[in-house]
Amino acid sequence: MRSLRIVLSAFILITGVFAATASAQNGAPSNPNYDEKLAKELGADDLGMRSYVFCVLKTGPAKIDDAAKRSEIFRGHFANMGKLAEQGKLVLAGPFGEAEPWRGMYIFNVTTIEEAEELVKTDPAVAAGIFVYELKKLYGSAALMKINEIHSKIQKRKIE
Repeated sequence: MRSLRIVLSAFILITGVFAATASAQNGAPSNPNYDEKLAKELGADDLGMRSYVFCVLKTGPAKIDDAAKRSEIFRGHFANMGKLAEQGKLVLAGPFGEAEPWRGMYIFNVTTIEEAEELVKTDPAVAAGIFVYELKKLYGSAALMKINEIHSKIQKRKIE
């Protein structure tokens, strides 16, 4: 009798493993919260991930001492980020604190380094040589695509 219970337990365990494996191979979601419509909207793969390009902005060679000129360049820098975010090309941006020569970062909603380079070159601070950049491919959560939508609901005032 004990042997029969052991054999039945083993059978149930093996059947469960095969069923779980078959389910995963058939693409059935193992996450009960999975939202297929949202995943498609965000361009998510089966892991909820997607491709981006990560950009690090570093201190560049230009030293602009004219306060008015520097202010104008940075107004353009912020305006450019806003425009790229509105176009859905800039997913995330922000400065680094106390990380010289690293100054800030962008995450671009593009899949190639070439596309990201075209976008980063539209930044007036890059064009002026205040910043130089490095670009790397990034594989991250597709949920990042919702950051700008959420941010617009919690931003009390705009950066100028």
